[in-house]
Amino acid sequence: MKDVKFVASDMDKTLLESNSKLPAGIDDIINNLMKLDINFGIASGRPIYTLQDLFPELKNEMTFICDNGGLVSYKGKILFKSLIDVPDYQRMVHFVEDDTDGVPIICALDAAYVNKKYEKYVPFLKTFYTKVELVDDLRTIQRDANKFTIYFPNGHSQKYYDDIFEPEFGDNFSVVVSGEVWIDIMNKGIDKGGAIRLIGNYLDIDPSKMMAFGDTFNDKEMLQAVKYSYLMANGSEGMEQYANYRTGTNDEHGVLQVLNKLIEEVSDN
Repeated sequence: MKDVKFVASDMDKTLLESNSKLPAGIDDIINNLMKLDINFGIASGRPIYTLQDLFPELKNEMTFICDNGGLVSYKGKILFKSLIDVPDYQRMVHFVEDDTDGVPIICALDAAYVNKKYEKYVPFLKTFYTKVELVDDLRTIQRDANKFTIYFPNGHSQKYYDDIFEPEFGDNFSVVVSGEVWIDIMNKGIDKGGAIRLIGNYLDIDPSKMMAFGDTFNDKEMLQAVKYSYLMANGSEGMEQYANYRTGTNDEHGVLQVLNKLIEEVSDN
C-alpha cells in the first residue's frame, strides 16, 4: 500500500457510522494523509453543499465526488459537472408522481427540491440534503440539476429498480440503487468510477496508486477503477465480485482500520 497517492471513500454504511455520524478522529487521519502527500476524497451520492458542511475545516483541502459523479470538486475548484436537461428530469417527476409511490427529488446544485406534500419526510431528507426547498408543484421547477433521486419510505429500492426504473430509464441514463430506500438517476455514463478516473488524470495518479471504499451498487464502478478496492463487511449481497479487498463494517470503522495501516506503512517507508 505504500505507493497509494489517492483515497476515496463512500459515506453511508461505509465511512459513516450507522447513526450517520462521522467516526471520531477522521479529520486527524485526513490531515496525516495529506502530510504524506496522499489526497483524500469523499465519493458520495450526496450533494456538494452537504459534504462541505460535514468537513468545514477541510473542505478546501479535499476532493468531493458528489451526486454519484455528477459533480467533481478538488480543493474548492469544480472540475466537472453533468447537468440533466430540464425536460428530462421533468419527465422523471411526472413518471414518479403518476406511476409509483416514490418521493421524487430534483437534486439541483443549490438545493434539493421536494413537493410540499412530502414535508413530513424533510427531517430525514436533511440528513442527506442539508438544503431542502419545499415547492407547491415540482413539475414547474427549472434549476441546474445533476441528479434526480427517488426516495422510497417503505424500502425495497432494488425491486423498484429491477421492475420499473431500470426498464424505463436505463437505456438513456445511469440508474443506480444507492441504498434500501434510494434510486439515483444521472446522465448516461455518469458514475463514481468515471469521476475517479477524471481525478486520476487531473492529478496524474495511476489507478494502481488509488484506493477506494464502498458498500453498495453505486460504488461498483469506483471499486473497479482502482487497485486497492475495499468492500465493507456490511456491503450489499452481490458486491463481492467488484472489490479486491475486505475490511470491517462501518460501525467497526473498517475504513479507518485500513487508513491507519496505510499511514503506518507510508510513514515507515
